[in-house]
Amino acid sequence: MRVLGLDVGEKTIGVAVSDPLGITAQGLQVIRRSALDKDLEQLAKLVESYQVEQIVVGMPRRTDGSYGPEAEKVEQFAKALQQAVPVPITFWDERFSTVTAERILLEGDVSRAKRRKVVDKVAASVILQAYLDQQRGGLTNE
Repeated sequence: MRVLGLDVGEKTIGVAVSDPLGITAQGLQVIRRSALDKDLEQLAKLVESYQVEQIVVGMPRRTDGSYGPEAEKVEQFAKALQQAVPVPITFWDERFSTVTAERILLEGDVSRAKRRKVVDKVAASVILQAYLDQQRGGLTNE
């Protein structure tokens, strides 16, 4: 079962996809946000072309676990996405996913300019991999 992972931001959407067995996550692309309908159209095409059966959307939370205005924006985006694609959507706590992605890229000795271009898709991979690990009984989302 393929799962799509999303790191939804105001300017970009990081996208990752699982392997067909739902074991590993790979960064796929970064979508530059434009109009909502165009963003949704791009994601619907990915869902179709990869035969995605589930979408995991990173839910921004504050370090104390509470939700802020960013979470509300992501929730509204997910509602619109649900209308555009016929697959279930699950939210996943994305706290520290971008920090983790930055650390992975730094350890990989990726230049600052290139990090800026790929950090969102790496963050989407971090979110998706945590979800996949939990599905196999490894983690909780608390």
